[in-house]
Amino acid sequence: MNHPTKPRILIQNGRVIDPVQKLDRVTNLLIEDGKIAAYDVALNGQDVVLDATDKIISPGLIDLHVELREPGWEEDETIATGTAAALAGGFTSIACIPNTDPPIDTQAGVEFVQHQAERARNCNVHVLACVSKHRKGEELAEIGMLVEAGAIGFTDAERPIHNPELLRRALEYCLMFDKPILNHPEVLELTHDGIMHDGLLSMILGLKGLPTEAEDMMTARDLRLAEATGGRLHLMNISSAESVELIRRAKTRGVIVTAEVSPHNFSLTDESLRSFNSNCKVNPPLRDQRCIEACVAGLQDGTLDVIASSHAPRASEKKMQELDQAPFGISALETALALVISELIEPGHLDWDSALEKLTVNPARVLGLAKGTLEIGADADVTIIDPHHQWTVTRSSFRSKSCNTPYLGRSLKGRADTVLVGGEVRFQVS
Repeated sequence: MNHPTKPRILIQNGRVIDPVQKLDRVTNLLIEDGKIAAYDVALNGQDVVLDATDKIISPGLIDLHVELREPGWEEDETIATGTAAALAGGFTSIACIPNTDPPIDTQAGVEFVQHQAERARNCNVHVLACVSKHRKGEELAEIGMLVEAGAIGFTDAERPIHNPELLRRALEYCLMFDKPILNHPEVLELTHDGIMHDGLLSMILGLKGLPTEAEDMMTARDLRLAEATGGRLHLMNISSAESVELIRRAKTRGVIVTAEVSPHNFSLTDESLRSFNSNCKVNPPLRDQRCIEACVAGLQDGTLDVIASSHAPRASEKKMQELDQAPFGISALETALALVISELIEPGHLDWDSALEKLTVNPARVLGLAKGTLEIGADADVTIIDPHHQWTVTRSSFRSKSCNTPYLGRSLKGRADTVLVGGEVRFQVS
């Protein structure tokens, strides 16, 4: 069966930034048969032309920490709505975490997500499967069979891998397949019933705290096990100053570790909870200014490799409960890029090359994906960014099924203008 050839697409006059090639210049980019074909080419009568004047042409953004919620929690999000939100946020590839019902711990679970993502035809979806059966932390999942089905890494999502022997065995076993273990560092005994960052403000507001020690103690444990096994460890949701320093020191010793931070953890402090707004309730919590500054410094010096949205959509009726009853989570795919521009690039904390590295090639490397670059011959996953566009976060601006965001009403700078996946325009601002 002959498939119709994809049209040649010429992206004109854009500022191409590709951290892999150390490329940053205004040029034309040609896409042919779904691949990056050439630079500096002139217009051909057969080409589809996209004008990127005053815009940035970036490798397609990659998010390695997304909750798609299907199966089991379709009132929050579905694979179709979540991937549509990803495209609108500029992401051409996402990795979904397995906190579904049932959890993704079987080949059938992996294949279900892949099938639904293919039907949706939005962005590329890669599956992170469970480390432990049913995410119970007691017994390793069938890792070899899950790799065979297409799982690209393993995590128990927001449930930390509590048993150190299980984590040690998982790190060793995944070395055979060259797959990463992603762990959310949290000692649950220290955070039971916690609502917000443990500090002066939580005491004033009378809300039970989530102390940084809970993150730091498990970060230290995970780093030691990664060092002992040589396994590939990725630390999710880093938010505390001490954890950033622990990772920094581990990297100087040659420990194979990568780590992520989410936009809300470098842009909002615990002061946001003065409003008792449940859309500000997230785990790890919004912390104090010292932690924000440490996370930004970690991004600047490469201690924190990845910016991940930690997209955790929750239906409005769930978030409308009392603060202690409302679930954790922020719907984050569609604000992530604008927050990077508004909070990191505009103030001068990161330049475009460094910021895009943490949104493209670094997450690709963590996941072992041949993505995140605009080299000749690479898949034509491309995000065209309008860095100057001012917009206000509103409910109607969201393609996600949920809009549980603390940024409602806030003016942000920058957005994805056009998104191509495999050489096809899948999203374009009308």
